[in-house]
Amino acid sequence: MENAQQRLVVTQFGPRAAAYVASNVHAQGADLDQLEEILRQQPAKAVLDLGCGGGHVSLRVAPLVQQVTAYDLAKPMLDAVAALAAERSLGNLATRQGAAESLPFANASFDLVVSRYSAHHWSDLNAALSEARRVLSRGSRVIFMDVIAPETPVLDTWLQALELLRDPSHVRDYSASEWLGALRAAGFHPGPVTRRRLRLEFTSWVERMNTPKLHADAIRSLETMASADVQAHYEIEADGSFSIDTATFEATC
Repeated sequence: MENAQQRLVVTQFGPRAAAYVASNVHAQGADLDQLEEILRQQPAKAVLDLGCGGGHVSLRVAPLVQQVTAYDLAKPMLDAVAALAAERSLGNLATRQGAAESLPFANASFDLVVSRYSAHHWSDLNAALSEARRVLSRGSRVIFMDVIAPETPVLDTWLQALELLRDPSHVRDYSASEWLGALRAAGFHPGPVTRRRLRLEFTSWVERMNTPKLHADAIRSLETMASADVQAHYEIEADGSFSIDTATFEATC
């Protein structure tokens, strides 16, 4: 049964499936290139794309693995992914609907779990990581890619405020230290962490989520009033565009 947070995620993202499939921010990036290179060097057979969204991970890795399962709460997202997979003749890409905190798969079903730009919407990160660990075979890997919050409280608070104003289904962008602690608590052995910067063009960022004008104006107001330290860290531009920190976390179990 979906909880209130999970229902909110479906409400927010279901109607926006097409926008996320087409989003350049999500459809390309150095993190996807890195994932492909990892798979070329360390092949996997069965991959779970956890919180697949527009399916960009699944579509990228499908030619490199035996089977990939695109898993998401929002059925319209899964329908869009399935349509693209059929268009590209990717017969090894399957879809499955459900929550990250309760995976409908047997123990040791996969040898790689990947999640990209999804964990900040999960109602319970620790439960989801424990489930990811459960469905992985011994010695397998996880790769998590997401926005990360700064360790400095004021920078952290500012980011969470903007995220929530844009998207009420936002839970938290976790810091790198929070990620590493959560991975260890779930039984993973953290490995390399690759950090990057990601520029967000303001207009497309709010339009993709259909953010109400009142909230978009509030975000612009926060940007205008931000301290010099905040403006410098997020590289706030005149049109509201800004840059955030992202990271790719690799771990084994």
